[in-house]
Amino acid sequence: MPFVNIKKQYLAFGMLVFVVLFLFNSRPAIQCQFTPEVSTYVPTIYGITPTYARLAQKADLTRLSQTLMLVKNFHWIVIEDSETKTSLVENLLKESTLKYTHLNVKTHKSKHSTVMDVNICVFKTETITTSWYCASGVEQRNVALNWLRGHLKDSDDKRGAVYFMDDDNTYSLKVFDEMRKIKKVGVWPVGIVGGMRVEMPLVTDGKVSGFNAVWKPFRPFPIDMAGFAINATLFLLHPEAKFSRKVQSGFQESEILKYVTTKDDLEPLAENCTKVYVWHTRTQKPSILNPKKLKHPPLPDDHIEV
Repeated sequence: MPFVNIKKQYLAFGMLVFVVLFLFNSRPAIQCQFTPEVSTYVPTIYGITPTYARLAQKADLTRLSQTLMLVKNFHWIVIEDSETKTSLVENLLKESTLKYTHLNVKTHKSKHSTVMDVNICVFKTETITTSWYCASGVEQRNVALNWLRGHLKDSDDKRGAVYFMDDDNTYSLKVFDEMRKIKKVGVWPVGIVGGMRVEMPLVTDGKVSGFNAVWKPFRPFPIDMAGFAINATLFLLHPEAKFSRKVQSGFQESEILKYVTTKDDLEPLAENCTKVYVWHTRTQKPSILNPKKLKHPPLPDDHIEV
C-alpha cells in the first residue's frame, strides 16, 4: 500500500537524521584524542650489597631480592667477598629478574685477627673466645663505587641515588620512595641498631640538628649505613670518596659521608625522621648438628644447595 511505503520512507529518513545528530554530538568519541604525556620517570636507585659465603647467605639474599623486585628502577650491585664469583650468587641473581651487576673482591685481611691495631678494630669478649672484629665490606663497597663511576660516565642519564645495603637487613618499600626525593644526601631513622630501639637524626625546623645515638655518639656522623643515601652524581664530583681499611667498624659511615656532605646539608626524610622504614636486623648463625656425632646420622645432603 502507498501509505505504508510513505510511512516507511519517513521512518527511514527520521532514523538517518537521528544517527547524523548522534554522530555530531559524539564527535570526541570517534576523533583522535591527544592527552598530555605524563612523565613516569623515577630516578635509578643503585643498591650496593657486599656478601660473603655462609650457610644463611642464600636465604638472606633470597629474602632481600624478593623485596627489591618490588622497587621500580632499581639496580642491584652485589659484591662477593671471594676470589671468584660463586655459582650460588650468580644463579640467584639471574633468577631474580632484577637489573644487577655481579662483582667480586677478596678482603685483604681477615675479619678476625689478634694482631690488628686497636684503633682500627673493635675488641669483643665472648663466652669462649676474645677476638678483634674489623670493619667488613670495605673493599667490596669500594669496588662497587669504582664500577658505578665508570657506569655513570658512560650513561646519558646520571641521575640516581646510591644506597649501601647489608644483605640481612630489613627494608620497607617506603624507604626507597624516600630516596627518590634526595637532592644531595638524605637521612632517616634505623630501627634496632646501636643498642637502641631506633637510632635517628634529630630535626629542628626542618634541619638536622644532632643525632640520637648512644654507641660512640662522638662519631662525626653517628648513623648506621642503612640510614642514608647519596646522590649518585656526587661520586663523579668526588672521585676520591671511598671507604677506608684504616677506619674502624662503626666509623665507615662517617668516612664516606665526609667527602660529600656536612651535617648542615643533610636532608631529613621519612617525615622529618619520625618514621622507621629500615631495620638493622641480623640473621642468627644457624646451629647445625655434626652428623658424625649422632647415633643415627641422617642421609648425606651435601649435593643440595641451601
